[in-house]
Amino acid sequence: MANLRSTHPHFVRCIIPNETKIPGIMDHHLVLHQLRCNGVLEGIRICRKGFPSRILYGDFRQRYRILNASVIPEGQFIDSKKASEKLLSSIDVDHTQYRFGYTKVFFKAGLLGLLEEMRDERLAVLMTRIQAVARGYVTRLRLKEMMKKREAVYIIQYNIRSFMNVKNWPWMKLFFKIKPLLRSAEAEKEMQTMKEEFARLREELAKSEARRKELEEKMVMLMQEKNDLYLQIQAERENLCDAEERCEGLIKSKIHLEAKAKEFSERMEEEEEINAEITAKKRKLEDECSELKRDIDDLELTIAKVEKEKYATENKVKNLIEELTTLEENLLKSSKEMKALQEVHQQTLDDLQAEEDRVNSLIKTKTKLEQQIDDLEGLVEQEKKLRADLERSRRKLEGDLKLNQETIMDLENERQQAEEQLKKKDFEISSLQSKIDDEQALSTQLQKKIKELQARTEELEEEIEAERAARAKVEKQRSDLSRELEEITERLEEAGGASAAQAELNKKREAEIQRLRHELEESTLQHESIAVALRKKQADSVAELGDQIENLQRVKQKLEKEKSEMKMEIDDMARSMETVLKSKANVEKQCRSLEDQMNEYKTKADEAQRSLSDYTTLSARLQTENGELTRLLEEKESILSQVNRGKTAAGHKIEEMKRLLDEEIKTKNALAHSLQSSRHDCELLREQYEEEQEAKAELQRCLSKVNSDVAQWRNKYETDTIQRTEELEEAKKKLVQRLQESEEMTEAANVKCASLEKTKQRLQAEVEDLMVELERSNAANATLDKKQKNFDKVLAEWKQKYEECQSDLEVSQRESRALNTELFKLKNSYEEVLDHLESMKRDNKNLQQEITDINEQVGESTKMLRELEKATKHAEQEKRDTQAALEEAESSLEQEESKILQLELELNQIKSEVERKVAEKDEEIDQLKRNYQRTVDYLQSTLDAETRSRNDAVRMKKKMEGDLNEMEIQLGHANRQAAEATKQLRNLQTQLKDTQVHLDEALQRQEDLKEELAIIERRNNLMMAENEELRASLEQSDRSRKLAEQELMEVSERVQLLHSQNTSLVNSKKKMEADLTQLQSEMEETMQEARNADEKAKKAITDAAMMAEELKKEQDTSAHLERMKKNLEATVKDLQQRLDEAEQVALKGGKKEIQKLEAKVRELENELEAEQKRSGEAVKGVRKYERKIKELTYQGEEEKKNSARLQDLVNKLQLKVKAYKRQFEEAEEQSSIHLAKFRKVQHELEEAEERADVAESQLNKLRARSRDVAGKGELKS
Repeated sequence: MANLRSTHPHFVRCIIPNETKIPGIMDHHLVLHQLRCNGVLEGIRICRKGFPSRILYGDFRQRYRILNASVIPEGQFIDSKKASEKLLSSIDVDHTQYRFGYTKVFFKAGLLGLLEEMRDERLAVLMTRIQAVARGYVTRLRLKEMMKKREAVYIIQYNIRSFMNVKNWPWMKLFFKIKPLLRSAEAEKEMQTMKEEFARLREELAKSEARRKELEEKMVMLMQEKNDLYLQIQAERENLCDAEERCEGLIKSKIHLEAKAKEFSERMEEEEEINAEITAKKRKLEDECSELKRDIDDLELTIAKVEKEKYATENKVKNLIEELTTLEENLLKSSKEMKALQEVHQQTLDDLQAEEDRVNSLIKTKTKLEQQIDDLEGLVEQEKKLRADLERSRRKLEGDLKLNQETIMDLENERQQAEEQLKKKDFEISSLQSKIDDEQALSTQLQKKIKELQARTEELEEEIEAERAARAKVEKQRSDLSRELEEITERLEEAGGASAAQAELNKKREAEIQRLRHELEESTLQHESIAVALRKKQADSVAELGDQIENLQRVKQKLEKEKSEMKMEIDDMARSMETVLKSKANVEKQCRSLEDQMNEYKTKADEAQRSLSDYTTLSARLQTENGELTRLLEEKESILSQVNRGKTAAGHKIEEMKRLLDEEIKTKNALAHSLQSSRHDCELLREQYEEEQEAKAELQRCLSKVNSDVAQWRNKYETDTIQRTEELEEAKKKLVQRLQESEEMTEAANVKCASLEKTKQRLQAEVEDLMVELERSNAANATLDKKQKNFDKVLAEWKQKYEECQSDLEVSQRESRALNTELFKLKNSYEEVLDHLESMKRDNKNLQQEITDINEQVGESTKMLRELEKATKHAEQEKRDTQAALEEAESSLEQEESKILQLELELNQIKSEVERKVAEKDEEIDQLKRNYQRTVDYLQSTLDAETRSRNDAVRMKKKMEGDLNEMEIQLGHANRQAAEATKQLRNLQTQLKDTQVHLDEALQRQEDLKEELAIIERRNNLMMAENEELRASLEQSDRSRKLAEQELMEVSERVQLLHSQNTSLVNSKKKMEADLTQLQSEMEETMQEARNADEKAKKAITDAAMMAEELKKEQDTSAHLERMKKNLEATVKDLQQRLDEAEQVALKGGKKEIQKLEAKVRELENELEAEQKRSGEAVKGVRKYERKIKELTYQGEEEKKNSARLQDLVNKLQLKVKAYKRQFEEAEEQSSIHLAKFRKVQHELEEAEERADVAESQLNKLRARSRDVAGKGELKS
């Protein structure tokens, strides 16, 4: 029972038709007994009483909290299970219709629909309230506007009335007459001002043209400098390429030398091994020689004795001779090996000599380089001294420059502020670019989702085709069965006369009907399984839609954050605008003050001209002194140019030294490797030395053994080898010769060992030098490692950015897949609805066929009404049941008709919504494409504008700096000239006769000229520094240009990708439209079939009404038959009495009549039993169909609810998408506003720069005028 309650039952029951195992026979009582015992109907009833609907606690709380929100407080945390329990207990619902599980709430059929209706009602109430508040707010605003308009109308009316009252007054007429005269006077003044402005503007135009020509010349000069710099950069790049090639060559040579060093080390190891072997053999031979000498001495003493024993020891001597021959052969082999080793050793010595020569050449080059470095250091020290002298002179002139520096600092602050504003603008542009990238990523995500949806639709179409094929097969089977049934009915009609054949046919037909019923039950079970799968799919789709909603909420939060950031940026822009306006006002004030100063200086210059006419002699002297000072200045400049040339030459030498140092470092690395290998060889030699010592100890032990053997042999010689003295003498001679040869070999080996030790010492010295160089190379290596680490960090950052882009791509792909699954689920639901419609149509057809069969049976039963007298009561009960079943069938048919109509409406809605969504998506894609194209064009234009503005800013900066320097020089000159003129006037007025004052003034002027010279030198240095800064800025601008070009290429690639994606989307749209046309045609077919089904259902209803009327008639006839039966029974009794009375009279005739009547009664009883069986089976079939219809109606209601929920979710998602579109459009509007502000600021900056240019041009004119005046004064004097 627990399993039946918790699961959807699917029954597979095997029913035995008979117990005799004979085909074509159906035992009705046995089948009914099996059905009752199996409990199929009871199982279905249990399933109905179960809880088919279930929802998670969290989902239930989130969806149905709106029904009674006061039960769940906002601030507190309550478990979702407890919250759902409180909610359900507070709602007015039948509490027996749900149960609480561990993670879900379980509902009986129909309760979820009730909850949904309650929720819809609640939402409707809330929405009406919101609408009422919004409408009230809007109407209040309109009322306020109307009130304002009304007040304005009153004011206008009042003014008109007052004017109309005053219009005819005399003083008002006088005012009207005087007013045009005032305007004419003002027009004359305006004409005069306009003429003055015209003259002034003409002068300014001439000045600006002169200025433009100067600037064009400067521009040509700057272009030439730029080309020179470009050529220098190319030369530096070529030098870098050469240096890289040299490095590669040095690395190859290093590898080659390392390989050679390894070979030499291997050879050294082999030679040392050979040397050790030779020394061991030498020691052995020395030991043998010493032993042989002792033996010879002993032999000389014992020759006489040995000769006597000669004959006895001949055999032993032969054996010894054989051993000696083997020893001689071994000696010859060792001598050959020694010669080969000597040759190898000689080769190694030659190689070592060649390496020594290379090392000596490197040392020589090193000494030369050190000398060059010493020379360069001397030059550097001289330059340092010169710099110290220049710094002393600079310190003297710093006091005078402080005032000028303050003004320069103010201008630099303004320039920095402008640069900061430009940086802010750049940051804003980068943020806009990032937003554009995000939008592009979103578009790619949507396109991927559309692709997945298309794939899903194709899969759905394939599944639909499979389902259609299966349906076609089932329909064929059903058509075959219907044909067989028709054939059987025709046979039955043909064989209507014979009752026995009719009974057999009835049995066959009943068996076939039961088989068909069994098939229908199986189909209903299949439909139930399909409904369960659909529910699961729907739950999955709901979960996926929830995930999508969460993702959309996250995107919304991101957009809100970006919106807040944009607001902050707008505030910053407003502040920067305020600062720019303030700086503009300050600049205008400074210009005015400068103009006032210039006017004062003009007056002073006029006074100075008068005084200068008296003192031309002093100016002549000063001119001569100035010429001398200029000559000195030119000499110093020539010295400076020589120093700079020396500096450049020293730089080239330093680069060459660095290159040589790199080569030496590489050679040192190679030598360090060889040093390590030689150390390893030394350790191996030590190990070999220890092994040799051990071998020596073993040899000494063997020697002691041999000495003992020799003593034994001596005893034997004294007794046995007296006779062999001559042969022993010859052997002695041979041994002496061998000893001499071995001594020579040992001497040669010692010589080789000495030479090897010398080479070893020399190599150790070289190894120490290489170790020093190794340390230097390690330091250089460390710096290179640091640079490599920094480069790795940069690479890691770019990798992180790439991974972030990949993660964004994956997220977009997931979202597109989710959308595809949604579309697939919607198509599945649509197909399932179509399947359900077709199944309903089939059921209607089957019902109609059964109704026709019943009608035929009723027609046959009218023939056999006489046999119904025995079972009237049973027939009445069955008729009542059939009446109830027919009423239920009528209601179910009506419900089915309403469901079909609702399904048709829902299908039409789904079609329209799908078409609308496709159109909206196409419009969105087109809009996105246009927006992206606009953004690309706008970015391109902004990039071009920014490059131009940067170039213009750089040019203007250079111009401003040059003009500032000129202005500072001219101001200094003018200030000094004015001060000197005033001093000279005062001194001449007070002390005209004192010549000492003139001398003092001349000295002061000389000092001033020196100071000016120092200022010029300082300015020269500043110009050099500025030149370097300009070069750096040029390089930066080139880099930025390259980056911008790369970004442009990336943007163009993205545009191409978007274009290709758009084309693919257009193709997919066409496919979808074709699919939609197919679906529309299918829908029209289904609509036609539904109409046919409606007509058939109406016919069935009419047939059912006819059946009800026929049943009533049959009831009347049955009552009449009962009465007739009673009458017949009474007549039978009377007849029996009459028969008993008339037996005696007419036994023969009465017996015949009784037999006839009894036979008729029997036939009627048999027919009555057959009719009762048929009517019972028909009633059972009707009940089964009623249950099936109820189940199908329940499933249809649930599917309707699910489709309504899906529709709500789709509508919500569409609303969210629209909201996001609006937010995107608002963000675009804000970006356009920011760009407009940026352009305004740029325009204002350009205007400020133009004003500065105008002020500079005016200053230049004033200076030119002052110079002209000074020149005229000198000419007059």
